[in-house]
Amino acid sequence: MPQWGGGAQCAACQKTVYHAEEIQCNGRSFHKTCFICLSCRKALDSHTVAAHESEVYCKSCYGKKYGPKGYGYGQGAGALSSDPQNHESSQQQSKPKPSSSGGNSKFSQKFGSSDRCSRCSKAVYAAEKVMGGGKPWHKTCFRCALCGKSLESTTVTDKDGEIYCKVCYAKNFGPKGFGLGNEAMLE
Repeated sequence: MPQWGGGAQCAACQKTVYHAEEIQCNGRSFHKTCFICLSCRKALDSHTVAAHESEVYCKSCYGKKYGPKGYGYGQGAGALSSDPQNHESSQQQSKPKPSSSGGNSKFSQKFGSSDRCSRCSKAVYAAEKVMGGGKPWHKTCFRCALCGKSLESTTVTDKDGEIYCKVCYAKNFGPKGFGLGNEAMLE
């Protein structure tokens, strides 16, 4: 830092960066207006920056330039599978396969969907997947089988492969009798 006033040198434009306009990244200083993606020129902040050596990128451009390459990568949400696989199956997945069954679309092959919603039987992708009762569900299908109320992990109960809210489960499958929240059996 210069001894008389001034400030650090901007890593992008090499001009003096004064404290009021300084953004630091990887130990280097930038003007707020110079803190932009090297590829697409979008403004960056602490949440969107991805640094590579002395270069700064937005996360999208960084992924395109330095991320994994090959079939199925960089296609947007759901493109990458987080399921553990052995080496042989990951090599097979890197090549597109022709559809052998009528139920698989090219889209579901490309994005690796194999889970089916327990309610509507359609493909469930990672971005919309909710697990309940050990089965995958769409967020919109994750509802009580009796009253249709939307469920959460704290309100779901399951019986025989179906999911229920706690109230419907208690009414239909809980204990019956006087003092248990159900109509008294007076006979």
